[in-house]
Amino acid sequence: MPSVPRPATELTADDARRIALRAQGLLGVPDRRAGVRGVLRHLGAVQLDTISVLARSHELIPYARLGAIGRKAVDAAYWTPKPDGTAGARPHAFEYWSHAACLLPIEEWPHFAFRRRAYRARPHWNHPLPDGVYDQVVKQLRAEGPLTATDLGGAKRTSEWWDWSGTKVAVERALMYGEVVCVERRGWKRVYDLAERAVPTALLHDELDDTECLRRLVRLAGHSLGVGTRGDIADYHRLKAEQVDAVVADSGLVPVTVQGWGKPAWADPAALETPPRGRHRTTLLSPFDSLIWERARTERIFGFTHRLEAYVPKQKRVHGYFAMPVLAGGRLVGRVDPAREGRALVAKQVSVDGPGAVPAVAQALREAAAWVDCTDVRVERMDDPDLREALVRELAHALN
Repeated sequence: MPSVPRPATELTADDARRIALRAQGLLGVPDRRAGVRGVLRHLGAVQLDTISVLARSHELIPYARLGAIGRKAVDAAYWTPKPDGTAGARPHAFEYWSHAACLLPIEEWPHFAFRRRAYRARPHWNHPLPDGVYDQVVKQLRAEGPLTATDLGGAKRTSEWWDWSGTKVAVERALMYGEVVCVERRGWKRVYDLAERAVPTALLHDELDDTECLRRLVRLAGHSLGVGTRGDIADYHRLKAEQVDAVVADSGLVPVTVQGWGKPAWADPAALETPPRGRHRTTLLSPFDSLIWERARTERIFGFTHRLEAYVPKQKRVHGYFAMPVLAGGRLVGRVDPAREGRALVAKQVSVDGPGAVPAVAQALREAAAWVDCTDVRVERMDDPDLREALVRELAHALN
């Protein structure tokens, strides 16, 4: 790691925590006028995932910041539907590989040119591409317009999820190269179209060199994090550490120290101008929320260890299939593994950070239940059985 300039300021651990919360839109008055699109632009990336318990992760992330927004309106905000009988509007977002598979603001398309170039130069792939299929897929999209992989001829060769057909391999390769873009999700299937039709003309280019792309993404990561170490900044859009090192000095971020972090850090200068104050959100968080998606950072900032256990064998799970951390008062005060049974939200497993956290967990459960049209909340099990009755009382009092 190259030498780091003298820090501009020193932050306490609490300063850094509040700066991070404000940067992530979870401290202060939410910008409801900007809505879901505003959340996406503020965060810079919203992670996608196939798991749907209360809702899919890309719905949970704006919910955590804006409250009970209409779920149908979320997808409409990301992917502008084409009105009948018109040429159609272009999407406000595109899907690409960032922190993981993410929704990204459409205006950031040029800044992922470095990654598209890297994919085009990639010497090997996990899935072989049959001869002629790539050109056929592009030709079919050009002739017929937006299509799913099924429309293009089928997504799989067998029932195994990983056994892609040649068509699916081709269209996903075209998406990574930037020749194709996902313009919406239909039943959670990607709907593909040619980038030349979907991306605004002024943005449809790969003219920016790698340095300019990386400088922009490092700057965006710093803005979305508020303050972060080199590892935090690199992880946000899954850059390499040396890529961050090459551009961070010219990114506009300023070096700082944070008490207790033990590593150099950089901050968004705008985040240092005013003390972070305002109302804290009380909410359930998706495990894929950018506030907590990096485990080392979550432990450093909140003293909270979290692991998604959906892919852990059931008998080895500690907190449950899709345990959602509970944010309250600017801290992570517990977690809930939710499920839905009819009109009931079932808290299959709950852990709380002592009796004082029970009211906040109850509030988070009530609000989530109302958002997904559940009329009842049922608690199955708590790590501390003595607190289960207190949580049930809080819920019953609120629901009556």
